[in-house]
Amino acid sequence: MLRVSTLALCLGLASPAVASEIWVTNEKDDTISVIDIDTLEVVRTIPTGERPRGITFNSDRSRVYICASDSNAVQVMDPETGEILHDLPSGADPEQFVLSPDDRYLWIANEDDAVTTVVDVETRKVVAQINVGIEPEGMAVSPDGKTVITTSETTNMAHWIDTETRSIRANTLVDARPRHAEFIKDGAELWVSAEIGGTISVFDTSNQSEITKIRFDIQGVHPDLIQPVGFELTPDQKTAFVALGPSNHVAVVNAETYEVEDYLLVGRRVWHMAFSPDHSQLFTTNGVSGDVTVIDVAARKAVKSIKVGRFPWGAATR
Repeated sequence: MLRVSTLALCLGLASPAVASEIWVTNEKDDTISVIDIDTLEVVRTIPTGERPRGITFNSDRSRVYICASDSNAVQVMDPETGEILHDLPSGADPEQFVLSPDDRYLWIANEDDAVTTVVDVETRKVVAQINVGIEPEGMAVSPDGKTVITTSETTNMAHWIDTETRSIRANTLVDARPRHAEFIKDGAELWVSAEIGGTISVFDTSNQSEITKIRFDIQGVHPDLIQPVGFELTPDQKTAFVALGPSNHVAVVNAETYEVEDYLLVGRRVWHMAFSPDHSQLFTTNGVSGDVTVIDVAARKAVKSIKVGRFPWGAATR
């Protein structure tokens, strides 16, 4: 006769299923709100350093990195316990960052110092600082790990950094106040959002030339309020969801034709987004209304609002 534990193991029941979660940084509360994707409720509130913004997990989700901007540190947390294990040196006012594909290096935008700081997460040491434009914020890494992008809000540029030499190899102009960048289509394109310019610039990564600009127009909303910031793409890279700031809308963009197909009403001052693991739901952080909007991706419809902390900003999936 099988023992109960052996039987449970055979049935795949030896340990309880791990719930999927969305982690949201709250700028004004110095906390993270953890949302259970199954129940769509906040199940944990975790204290952090001052003014948490950027957030990302390593590849196996065993560590979470948090930009504590006003603490001038990147904090490393155990997501199981919520314990801050240690701080990484980050340079002044870290805004956003990106983790290299091998999980070894964090590339961090330092808004106050106009530099990109490279930190070895294993040795916990700064290995390089690269001068970039004024007020850097957005960060992206190519799928092959050979290129990192820093966007500078005041210089209005995307800086193309060679990760081997840790030096800038190209600069491209974008519209006013670039905020977010992503490599898409296996690294063939780079998209950069311009908050004040109201556009997304699309670049051919082979030669850094501009392919097109995506523009937005919402009936009944003043153009000055249409401010693209964060965006996320579906796994097939055919559809992009773009947060449009104080317009309180998310745009749905065909990533193949670059045409806007729809606008979805969400909470006030939408910043960033994260998909559920199966990509059936999209969670938006709405800074002014202090909540997260849940979007049904297939239906292209907001289905729920979840109250979190004050001024939610970043989002990441666990």
